[in-house]
Amino acid sequence: MNKLFPNAAAALEGVLKDGMLICAGGFGLCGIPERLIDAIRDSGVKDLTFVSNNAGIDNEGLGKLLRTRQVKKMISSYVGENKEFERQYLSGELEVEFCPQGTLAERCRAGGAGIPGFYTKTGVGTQVAEGKEVKIFDGEEYILERGIVADLSIVKGWKADEAGNLIFRKTARNFNQPMATAGKLCVAEVEEIVPVGSLDPDQIHLPGIYINRLILGAPYDKKIEFVTTRERAAA
Repeated sequence: MNKLFPNAAAALEGVLKDGMLICAGGFGLCGIPERLIDAIRDSGVKDLTFVSNNAGIDNEGLGKLLRTRQVKKMISSYVGENKEFERQYLSGELEVEFCPQGTLAERCRAGGAGIPGFYTKTGVGTQVAEGKEVKIFDGEEYILERGIVADLSIVKGWKADEAGNLIFRKTARNFNQPMATAGKLCVAEVEEIVPVGSLDPDQIHLPGIYINRLILGAPYDKKIEFVTTRERAAA
């Protein structure tokens, strides 16, 4: 099965539709599938629900899709540093489901593993627990969290072989791995594609069985949210 596609638009052809639930890997602007995000923006699909640790920043990452009003709902942990997100949320234009970071990762991992739900103490006694089932284990309260199964997962890796076996690099591993397994279909973009057999099996973070479509996204202009420098000492 050929998993290689020439570009992001081709890899998403026939996949996108209005109202989809999409898991997107990345943390801040690190390890985000930016080529695939651009292709989703250019496709014009709307009323999307995104599962992502955060919503990017203004005009970067998922912030691009917020700017074009293609996102209906965000299921996220951290939503700072994005003024458009803040504006849409406070005005009631954007639905937001806040989810603790570890719980979000586990919800995606559970969905990918075929686990419909799990109990956790995280969020007990807070707004996170509102409307959720509570169960007592050993005298302690736990809340039920549902696993997440998305229509589509979009992730970014560092290197992959042509079969889709994928390696992440450093912090870019973050949410990409559990997000990839949670989708009914997963599309990945990477910085380098090598022949099958080139990768050390012990170094592979995500087996190719989870990757349905793959593109080469390089070259990338690797962005960061903030640049902070210290003043140079006087000579």
